[in-house]
Amino acid sequence: MARKSKGKTTPTATSTRSPTQPLWLNVSRAVILLLLASASSQISQRTLAPVYGGTPSSKYHGALSVAALFTGALLRSRFPELLGRRDAAILPALAIWVPTIQYFLFQHSSELGNPLGPAVTELLTIFPLVLLSMSVASGLLEELTSRLERYGQFVSEQGVLVGGWLLFRAMDGVLQSTLPRYIGINAIFTVGGLQLGIAALYTVTLPSLWVLLAIPSLLFSLTWNVHMPFAGTTARLNATLQEIGFQLVDRQESLTGYISVLDSSKFGFRAMRCDHSLLGGDWTRKFPGYNPRVADPIFAVFTMLESVRLALPDNGKARREDAGSNALVIGLGVGSTPAALIHHGINTTIVEIDPVVHRFASQYFHLPSNHTAVIGDALTFVEEEQRRQPEEISQYDYIIHDVFTGGVEPVELFTAEFLQGLSALLKDDGVIAINYAGDISLPGTRLVVRTVLSVFPQCRIFRENDSGDNDKDDGKSSSSSPADFTNMVIMCKKTTTPPLRFREPTPADFLGSRAREMYMVLRHEVDPAVFVDNNDDNDEILRAVKTNVLTASHANSAVGHWRIMRNVLPAEVWENW
Repeated sequence: MARKSKGKTTPTATSTRSPTQPLWLNVSRAVILLLLASASSQISQRTLAPVYGGTPSSKYHGALSVAALFTGALLRSRFPELLGRRDAAILPALAIWVPTIQYFLFQHSSELGNPLGPAVTELLTIFPLVLLSMSVASGLLEELTSRLERYGQFVSEQGVLVGGWLLFRAMDGVLQSTLPRYIGINAIFTVGGLQLGIAALYTVTLPSLWVLLAIPSLLFSLTWNVHMPFAGTTARLNATLQEIGFQLVDRQESLTGYISVLDSSKFGFRAMRCDHSLLGGDWTRKFPGYNPRVADPIFAVFTMLESVRLALPDNGKARREDAGSNALVIGLGVGSTPAALIHHGINTTIVEIDPVVHRFASQYFHLPSNHTAVIGDALTFVEEEQRRQPEEISQYDYIIHDVFTGGVEPVELFTAEFLQGLSALLKDDGVIAINYAGDISLPGTRLVVRTVLSVFPQCRIFRENDSGDNDKDDGKSSSSSPADFTNMVIMCKKTTTPPLRFREPTPADFLGSRAREMYMVLRHEVDPAVFVDNNDDNDEILRAVKTNVLTASHANSAVGHWRIMRNVLPAEVWENW
């Protein structure tokens, strides 16, 4: 606030602006605070994702951010006596305390639930941080506000709020596009390192002795907070995991999220996680004399995808020869399916967007090196392939489409346009296997299946387990839990005849693996009519220009997947990263 005296504006006792500071300096400090608030908001989402999943974490994030900005501006303009100059003094200390508060709240994620947990966490951390940042920025801009009075009271009162919101959103957009390129390259560019770096910038921008109150939090972050990227905190993480029968093999933040490799000494498997989802894993405990050529995957769906080799060719022959066959795999995971294809002698191209996933699969899951790796976006890869001359386009006998993670699918990779691109890369008598995990009862799943059927004229659908398996109540179900969540494999051809049929597997197909003996023969076939609902627009399919139709269903699916993952691995694994 400011009062006018003889035509001049002078600061009152509640102003955060020093009367000796020039306007440009106060404006600069205000801009810095809003940029730091926006960066903190973006980092908060990456911090929440390993505990709650990316989609549920974002459900209330936008509303909380807008509410914090509005409340901060309102308190400064209407009720300055409530904060005085305390907001500027408290803000740096609060920024240092945010990682510690998050750590302790994460330990109660199961009790808080999802999506309430991320909302409560941000309400107690990012909401007050953004609120105080906006409040202090408004105080620093009081002189500018006074100068805007010549344009009317509305412009004077709302100019700072609107400008602050635009700056906040602009910074948020810049970080969304640039942060994935650099996250994880060193300790500074991790969520923990960035949180501490942002807190340091708050302290430099608003120096105050109140920051001494944050020393306990800083010491905790440097020595005990397992989310921090230091040697001591990583050792602490391992000690925590070992208490529940797990061992951290490696971890790194990357463009798709927090990636780690874990060993389970209790159950005898190794798995790779990305945020709050498992990308796959292998059984490591074997009985004497059992040495399969390719490790047994912990999820049956990866063996089901290998059954694409069993599809009978259109020429009437009993089988297609592996030697000389080509396969395209979209989405790597731990590499269970492509590893088997490579061992069968199939020339395999793998498209994986995350270089850390590819490195971990090669280093910790024995992905054979004799494959073609394309580290990049599958959408770009397919578009570039289609732009080639017809005689130069690579064509494949088999395509594996396996990109599901975190309870949601990358929507652009299930559009009719992308699937048509894959169809162009598939040989005339080739076969595509699409892995889709979702709730069969939800409209989003039906939309995806309809889209697949609109591109490929002949498909058969198989689920990982029998529908009756989902009727088992673990005591944790709720009305928002998925009614029939399952992994499905959709096998399709480009031709309408002959019918899509599969040969009986031989011992050579199993590669000495018991898991492949059990799951390679496709069972639990689903009638495509299940995915048709009279309440749906049955002519609607997923288009690249209208993907919001599917993203609208992500929240329920992601929360359901979160509950499933909490039954697969203990809560402590997800909470402590």
